[in-house]
Amino acid sequence: MQSRFWRRILVSITVFFLAGTLWGLHSPSALAYDNPELLPKFFTPVVDLAKTLPDPQEDKLVKEIEQFEADTGWKLRVLTQYDRTPGRAVINYWGLDDKSILLVADSRGGNILSFSVGDAVYELLPRTFWIELQTRFGNLYFVREQGEDQAILQALDSVKGCLLKGGCTVVPGLPREQWILTLITSIIGGIICGFAGQPRQEGQVFAWQWALIFSPLWGILFLAFGIGPVVTRTSDWLPLVRNFSGFFIGALVAYLSPVFSRPSSNANS
Repeated sequence: MQSRFWRRILVSITVFFLAGTLWGLHSPSALAYDNPELLPKFFTPVVDLAKTLPDPQEDKLVKEIEQFEADTGWKLRVLTQYDRTPGRAVINYWGLDDKSILLVADSRGGNILSFSVGDAVYELLPRTFWIELQTRFGNLYFVREQGEDQAILQALDSVKGCLLKGGCTVVPGLPREQWILTLITSIIGGIICGFAGQPRQEGQVFAWQWALIFSPLWGILFLAFGIGPVVTRTSDWLPLVRNFSGFFIGALVAYLSPVFSRPSSNANS
């Protein structure tokens, strides 16, 4: 009965991660048409067709992008669109090359962000980075709480920060929702370890051999899904301590569960 319960939990976790990955891969194609008349006659790294950015915010972003390009050589470009798109015309307009990063914001899809990235960028920021960046800042929940402008600005800040430090494999920062997921997987890993370690022989304190047999299962949940996402995204020790505590509390509760479920002896019998 217990094995069936944990099997269902593991299947649910796997489905969740696969769904998140597929969601991140889905994005509207920004370069499907060629409509150059939508582009301004003058050069600007930000083309805000959807009027997502207030004018002062857009002016500030333009200056920051131009300064970043002058300092580093990386080309950051931003296109917002809704019912009309310049499509492939932006390639010639901006002269997109291997060192270019195009962010497209389009609120018609389930995720408002998509990226077109030059080959040289992938050497520092792999494809998994862009999937995570898209799902973190472009999802409807983030946009509803922070706004489309913040989705664009925070995504660009993450890109600039990673390029300045020589690359990233994951997006820096640990959102509360993601940390809660790592805490849950840490607790589940501890519960599996605690159940596996329950004594099965007379005089045995902890069944180490069973804990080792099940170590690939609770180890993946605790280390890969519980600790790994934390240490790769933040240097803050507090979420790490909480995840370790969750693991040990889960293991202790599962280990002691037979004591709580054991019927009490009748002293008067």
